[in-house]
Amino acid sequence: MLRMAADKGEGYIAQGLDIADLLAVVYFRELRHDPRDPDWTERDRFVLSIGHYSIALYAALHRAGYIPEEALETFGLNGADLALSTFDDQPGVEITGGSLGHGLGQAVGMALGYRLDGNPGRILCLISDGELQEGSIWEAAMAGAHHGTDNLTVLIDSNGIQADGPTVLRMEPIADKWRAFGWDTVEVDGNDVGAIAGAFDDLRDRDGRPKAIVLRTTPGSGIPTLERRERAHFVRVEPAEWSALLEELERENG
Repeated sequence: MLRMAADKGEGYIAQGLDIADLLAVVYFRELRHDPRDPDWTERDRFVLSIGHYSIALYAALHRAGYIPEEALETFGLNGADLALSTFDDQPGVEITGGSLGHGLGQAVGMALGYRLDGNPGRILCLISDGELQEGSIWEAAMAGAHHGTDNLTVLIDSNGIQADGPTVLRMEPIADKWRAFGWDTVEVDGNDVGAIAGAFDDLRDRDGRPKAIVLRTTPGSGIPTLERRERAHFVRVEPAEWSALLEELERENG
């Protein structure tokens, strides 16, 4: 992600870093998918509702075999396949992102469609705590519980920030809200791979209700310089600083 953003001097790096551990678990432990056949009908689907987190999704898709390395250099450029917000014409990308609050509704529809077709695939949908301020999220939450979409798991990135600073509305208690809406819910450290994997294991065999994992994350996780930034939603970095951030990341993470 840092290399993709370096030439641009800016980007949603902090959010990308805060969900990197989650995407590692999703793409290399949980998701049934095949980059040789991206449209495999029985695949599990990962729905990124937060389209501006695209830099993290593209990095994961590259590591998973969907996106060649040379394509990463075009990220965010006019006319490039890898747009700043996701488009579903890119293999491995399930929905067009950008306008927030709509991904969960689409995920509920996918889950219902899979069930009607007898498809064994699962739907995983990543939303943000900022999106919880959208009424459409709670309409989808009610619908998912009403229809018993137990093939659906919503992943809530709770990093406490949005465009202008901290989340505007009081979100807490997030986990209790989802439980009240009828979802089997667990809450974990979203920057701990083992904890995330354990949450998936805990929910795996619970049938009859949709599932929710609340991930408590730190923007810029793994790079202390970015973790300390007060305004981390959209990071602007001087050209000489990128190499220092990369060195810090490699030093902090061995």
